[in-house]
Amino acid sequence: MNKEIIRETMLSLEADALESATEKYFEYVASAKLDRSEPIEDDEQAQAEMASDLSEALDDTVHDHSEKIDKLHAIDFGPKSSVEEGALVKLNGRHFIIAVSTGQFSCDGHDVMGISTMAPIYAEMEGLHAGDSFEFKGRSFVVEGVA
Repeated sequence: MNKEIIRETMLSLEADALESATEKYFEYVASAKLDRSEPIEDDEQAQAEMASDLSEALDDTVHDHSEKIDKLHAIDFGPKSSVEEGALVKLNGRHFIIAVSTGQFSCDGHDVMGISTMAPIYAEMEGLHAGDSFEFKGRSFVVEGVA
């Protein structure tokens, strides 16, 4: 499996998510503004405050996607022989890319999921090689391949 294609797929998915989050952010920001030229009713004030709170939460989402894009550009996706950032790891028949956390996505005819180096499972498998095994939350895992 080509890791550059995986990186490009992840960048595309994050760019789409960033665009969607940014659009939603601006929608909520616009709905949080009150027309100060007229008297403001209590329900309008409450709706504006709720929209403001939601826009703050969406602002975090926008920054999260932006940071993931920056990180994907910075990671070395070159060949790896052990589990480390930029490695494609096959565990128990499933493919994981050590980069940023993602949901499952399809790439190059395979299902792949992104794992952050901050993920608890990464701490258990960091530095392992193909053929090594480890336990995580009561389950056994075998590192079938590292690329």
